[in-house]
Parts: sequence; C-alpha cells; structure tokens
Amino acid sequence: MTVRKNLPAALTIAGSDSGGGAGIQADLKTFAAFGVHGTSAIACLTAQNPRRVLGVEPCSPKMLRQQIEAVFEELPLAAVKTGMLFSGQNISVVANFFSNSKSKIKNSKLIVDPVMVSTSGARLLQPAAEKILKEKLLPLAALVTPNLDEAEILAEQKISSPEDLRSAAREIRSRFGCAALVKGGHLKNSRMAIDVFFDGENELLLSAPFVKGISTHGTGCTYSAAICAALALGHTLPHAVEIGKNFITTAIADSYRVGKYFALGQLKNSAGAGGKIAPHWLSSPTKCSCCP
Repeated sequence: MTVRKNLPAALTIAGSDSGGGAGIQADLKTFAAFGVHGTSAIACLTAQNPRRVLGVEPCSPKMLRQQIEAVFEELPLAAVKTGMLFSGQNISVVANFFSNSKSKIKNSKLIVDPVMVSTSGARLLQPAAEKILKEKLLPLAALVTPNLDEAEILAEQKISSPEDLRSAAREIRSRFGCAALVKGGHLKNSRMAIDVFFDGENELLLSAPFVKGISTHGTGCTYSAAICAALALGHTLPHAVEIGKNFITTAIADSYRVGKYFALGQLKNSAGAGGKIAPHWLSSPTKCSCCP
C-alpha cells in the first residue's frame, strides 16, 4: 500500500512574470523546492522579460478576493506571502481579508514583500497605494522584506552603511509593528551581501560573499518565498529568515543561463539549509526547536 505524503501548503499573492524569473513563477518554484504545496492568487499581470517591463495590468479587486477565498475554502494553508500588489484597491482587498479571522492565518505566518521599487529602480507600486500598504497591510504582517530603496521609503531615512541597515530595521519595526528584514545586497562599497533582521527583541545580521559575474532577476521574490516556505514547515521566524538567506545565496551561486541572461538555480530539500551561513546575533539571540 502506497503511503501518500501530506505536504503543508502556502499561498503567494503576487504578480505574474511572463519571463518566468520573478513573481508568482519564482514563488511557486521555491515552494516546490522546499516540498511545500504552492497555491497562488494573481494580483496583476506583467508583460516583462529579464531586461524590461513592457506593461502592468492589475487584476480586478473582486477577482483577487475570489482567488484568495477559493484557496482558503478548501486548502489548509500554513503560511502566506504577498509580492507585487500594485494598486491601492488590491492592497485593501488583501488587508481586509487577513484582518478577518475567517482567513485562518495568524499574522505570525504572513510575509509581506513590499515590491515598491525594483532593483533596477522602476516603481512597481502606484504612489496612492503606498499609504494603504503602510496603514493597512504592514501592521498585519509577521515580517516585511524591503530592499534598500523600499527600506528608505518605509523608514524615511537614507541607508549607506551596515549600521544604517540596523537603524532602518528598528525604525520599520517601531513604525509598523512587524519584524523587518532589510536587505543590503545593493549597498554601495560593501564586499558582502548584508541583511539585518529585527523583530523587536532579536537582531540578526546575515552576510554572504557576493557572487561575481552574475546578474539575476527575482531574488527578492525567491528570498521571501523561501522564508514563507520555511514558516509553513514549522520553523520559527528567525530561523526561517536564516534558511531563506542560505537558500537565496545558493540559488544565486547556482544560477544557470537562458540565452544571454541568468536565472536563479533551484535547490531540492532545502528546508534544512540553515547552517551554511552562520548568522551573527547582534542582540537577544533565541533558539528554536529546530536549532542545535
């Protein structure tokens, strides 16, 4: 008699990337790499390739709500992440749904990748939607994962050093009540890819060597999806962040070519990836049941 696996499920609410490198496509690949069943609600369509975005069209708020409701109606979701939501209406739909107890997801399992500004500098969130993101969605999140440009917007301060990363993470936590993972991969004059996590008690610095000669697309989506998958598997938030950092570091190192572009490599059985990059606790270290 065949014994069937019972996999945890996770939901990504994000945009579709027609080039396959970011968004919903990257999230589902990452969930699968962790052995997590991936579900999706498409918030917007993008016409894009590794070089540029040709167009963006948001999903109607009604259809976005129906997608989320359909998934929750029948599937036992263990964690959720949001990505590119684009419009204020769609951010409100997501926030209103998760502020309702019927969602069955506690805010300890909601990851928000704010997707306000791409690493190339393109705005991916309508200006009017920024206020709604700050006021409605971030207070519901367990973690927000801004890149440098997004962290400067959320913290309202310039970031030019590792110490600024720490300050921004603390400011974001203070303003919105959620933990912050401020990603410093594009910090100028840094020899390491440095990220800082702060949840109000625990402060964690994660660093990895830059992988030279590779320009990748979708790293932010993949990083936050890996954290979401680790949460779905039962890891605590600090350990899930560590696992996510290991996953994205190895995915960049294992990138493969598609024509003249690079795409992130995908790992198998990555839930135990913690330990490759030793985290440095800056304050109040805690151990979860998964850690030695």
